[in-house]
Amino acid sequence: MPPRISISEAGRHVGETVQIAGWLYNLRRSGKIAFPILRDGSGLMQCVAVKSALPEELFETVKNLTQESSILITGKLRAEQRAPGGYEMDVENLEVAQRVPESDPYPITPKEHGIDFLMDHRHLWLRSQRQHAIIRVRHEVIKAVRDYFDSHGFTLVDTPIFTPAACEGTTTLFEVDYFDDNKAYLTQSGQLYNEATAMAFGKTYCFGPTFRAEKSKTRRHLTEFWMVEPEMTYATLEDVKKVAEELIVFIVGRVLENRGEELKRLERDVSRLEKIQAPFPRMIYDDAVKTLQAKGSEIQWGGDFGGADETLLTEDQERPIMIDGFPAAFKAFYFKRNPEREDVVLGVDILAPEGYGEIIGGGQREDNLDVLLSRIEEHHLPKEAFDWYIDLRKYGSVPHGGFGMGIERCVAWICGLEHIRETIAFPRMLYRLRP
Repeated sequence: MPPRISISEAGRHVGETVQIAGWLYNLRRSGKIAFPILRDGSGLMQCVAVKSALPEELFETVKNLTQESSILITGKLRAEQRAPGGYEMDVENLEVAQRVPESDPYPITPKEHGIDFLMDHRHLWLRSQRQHAIIRVRHEVIKAVRDYFDSHGFTLVDTPIFTPAACEGTTTLFEVDYFDDNKAYLTQSGQLYNEATAMAFGKTYCFGPTFRAEKSKTRRHLTEFWMVEPEMTYATLEDVKKVAEELIVFIVGRVLENRGEELKRLERDVSRLEKIQAPFPRMIYDDAVKTLQAKGSEIQWGGDFGGADETLLTEDQERPIMIDGFPAAFKAFYFKRNPEREDVVLGVDILAPEGYGEIIGGGQREDNLDVLLSRIEEHHLPKEAFDWYIDLRKYGSVPHGGFGMGIERCVAWICGLEHIRETIAFPRMLYRLRP
């Protein structure tokens, strides 16, 4: 038996007879020759079946293959610059594992399909080359995230998905039934638990799914998404900014280095990504409000930025922009106030250019026990739900901080996508729970 290889390995087997297992991506016929294009998840391989070189029955099988039939093709590989991937296979044999019946053909055809149809068939749409490119960029982003933190002294510590208390109110939390009539909530963030693990390990990060029950239908929102959240002890807001900036530059550089073909398929203007270098521009909230007002926004001091505001702030920027000094009134209880100005917090948002909005949010945490207790009371939160969190301020409290970065928003920006729904294999949105 010839060795079975993946299409991505073809360059190492030129001149050899090999077998590739996959699915029929496309088929062209021209009289006494057929060109089945095989996909196997690692790439595309154009195959050449010549009638005179094959048994008649085998050639008829090749000629009558249907889209997405699962097949194993054996043949000799040769270089061919005009072919997808730069290699071609001369067919010597073909086995059909499963032939898609002509009476029930593969539903996604080369014609145009509406987005609702494609999302209903997401389990099949993932086989398209565009979706391959996006998911491979996502893979690269996730690998870069892990590589950055793993090489900078951070320890990965997983945090719970079930949480026992709705610490910031229940309006955007999914409530689930737990045992003995207890209620639990799907996590919005691992941050509070991260603070505990950081006090044990110094620098930690968690990376997993998070859930937001926001009834939003914008192109930037999912109800289930993946977030990476680092937390650092003996750290100030400036330390948080430095790590966040380094992380973004590292991720973009890694994607440019390893996923050029995917970005090309997505028709991404890589010159924009090549400009993502440190330092990022910085702006305080006060100036951001003035800038927005000058551009026609109706925002007033004390208001949070909407998607349109974030777009206006970054429309003339080539790099992500850091904004800090947000009003304490709309920030969570755990943010540390600016000691020089009590009405604002030591927090930062990083907005991606090109209208992609916030990709990172974080800051310094309140490390003083008495102040934290008063913040919990001010926010009308149940003190008993925070007993363990309060302990962190009793036993060895230090200045500390961190941030969260949503993977899907980051991928949407790097890929230049119009909507976040393509950045995850099976998106969950306000009106979409299937497939």
